[in-house]
Amino acid sequence: MLLGGLPGEAAAGAWVQPKGQGQAIVKYESLSADRGFDGSGDTQDLAARRRDDRLGLFAEYGATDRLTLQLKVDWQDGRDAFVDYSGRGPVEIGVTWQAYRDDRNAVSLYGGYTWAGEGRNADYAPPGVGEHDWEARLSVGRAVGRGGFVEVQAARRLRDGLADETRLDATAGARFGGGWMVLGQAFGGAADGGSRWLSLEGSLVRDLGPWSVQAGWRQSVAGRDTPIAHGPVIAVWRRF
Repeated sequence: MLLGGLPGEAAAGAWVQPKGQGQAIVKYESLSADRGFDGSGDTQDLAARRRDDRLGLFAEYGATDRLTLQLKVDWQDGRDAFVDYSGRGPVEIGVTWQAYRDDRNAVSLYGGYTWAGEGRNADYAPPGVGEHDWEARLSVGRAVGRGGFVEVQAARRLRDGLADETRLDATAGARFGGGWMVLGQAFGGAADGGSRWLSLEGSLVRDLGPWSVQAGWRQSVAGRDTPIAHGPVIAVWRRF
């Protein structure tokens, strides 16, 4: 999943953090679903309402001018027709390498390891299913206008206890009005021989010195064997 930003301030994945600088983002999501996509991509009612709440931390730090260390972790609470659950979600650690960068363009490569938790380690799977994951990700970004950017990320995730996945995410951001930014994001992927998903998220970000506050909405728009989830997303960013 991408937590978005802008080169030079809250960096998107294609732009690594400068040496000795970083950011931390605390993000809360409250997603619910009454319907889902079946194996053919058609919609159908779920047996019961599904709810998934997550409070997550994403942190990154520039170890050098070309290497950024990353950490992702969250706490989850939710229920569906079969189970109520609460516990730690997956913990991911990784490194991003700046393969190329000029005044407007950036390319990076990411490698990460994930240790599964008691929560959902994949949105289409029951809580607690999964063990260990390895991910390789390519990010390509371009700065546009005054403080805007577009970025595409492609990833392959090898999973122990779940099907391997191919992911494709895209983000566009634009600044306006002095201290405001609008973000549009798409999160897509497919598990080998199984679930597929595509979610869209729109949000506004307000800068307050070294802090930023983000509020938005996420909506599932297509998929197979996955819930049609929707709900608010709220985050606080701190650059250091």
